[in-house]
Amino acid sequence: MTDRHSRAFILLLLALAMTATRINHFAPVPDASWAVFFLGGFYLRAWTRWAFPLLMGLAVLIDWLVISSQGMAFWQHYCVSPGYLALVPAYLALWMGGAWLRGRPARSAGMAVARGAAVLVLSVALCHLMAQGAFYWTSTSVADPNMAGWLRNYADWFLPYLRTAVLYVAGAAIVHAGVRALARHVAPQAPAL
Repeated sequence: MTDRHSRAFILLLLALAMTATRINHFAPVPDASWAVFFLGGFYLRAWTRWAFPLLMGLAVLIDWLVISSQGMAFWQHYCVSPGYLALVPAYLALWMGGAWLRGRPARSAGMAVARGAAVLVLSVALCHLMAQGAFYWTSTSVADPNMAGWLRNYADWFLPYLRTAVLYVAGAAIVHAGVRALARHVAPQAPAL
């Protein structure tokens, strides 16, 4: 499989993961979108200029389809406010975290795990700051926005979003390590003469 084919396959997997999980943010299988954008940055860094907008458009399309299927106008849904537009820089923070990580290979597996964990936590914190902050301060769903309420809301939702992203990214890292180990042990066989 060529590098281009590998990237296309990964893009397809990420799009399928987001489509399968974003349809209900609070389902038993949690929304993988934040992990998708982080992993997209890591695996599709060379395709950022078109893969990021493609996945961003897919996220908006899924939201629109889900909300419309409930018989509601998009901008009238609880989760949609003028702050919805902040999802672009919020998801870009995740993407750039993954891209930054990809561009700095570690010298050891332990260093890779430590660096990856730190970059993921920072990326999720920035994404959450933008996405949750924009929602909190612009949504009519928040009756009396104030700094104490915003800090409490940020803290209440940060760990669940972080946990979900960590679970998906850790799963992807395990698959990545397994595929690399398998590729090292499977040498191409010489053709029989």
